[in-house]
Amino acid sequence: MADALDQTGMAKNLLSIKGIGVVTAASFVGEAGDLARYEDWRQLRKMAGLNLTENSSGEHKGKTGISKRGRPGLRCILYQASLILVATNPEFKALYQYLKNRRENPLKGKQALVMIACKLLRVMFTLVKENRLYDPEKVLGVYRDQLLRRVA
Repeated sequence: MADALDQTGMAKNLLSIKGIGVVTAASFVGEAGDLARYEDWRQLRKMAGLNLTENSSGEHKGKTGISKRGRPGLRCILYQASLILVATNPEFKALYQYLKNRRENPLKGKQALVMIACKLLRVMFTLVKENRLYDPEKVLGVYRDQLLRRVA
């Protein structure tokens, strides 16, 4: 798997994320394919089935959840990777705690993990497309970093 991942040219970018190993990165590339095919990370989110949909009809307003259309393997890889990141990566752990404990609209555990999976997808896409290494300061951004400091 490590050799196949090296041949894609995405290995150093994806493995620079603390908590992402060879198996996770190779599985992600195997499910998603060449990231150069995609113009926006939202295309990958939709392919994974992580985009939000609402089940409504007429006057009935249903619950909002993820669509679960697309590739279940990719969705599973991202979810399992988010479990590891919440445990080992300080930035993703802080974001997870913020999402669960924020004053307005706090999320339940699994909802927050799905948000972390979407964030991971966005980070991985950006690292590969811009040929960058993981930078902990840029993951959260200035606005989110200020929010987390206020809460802590």
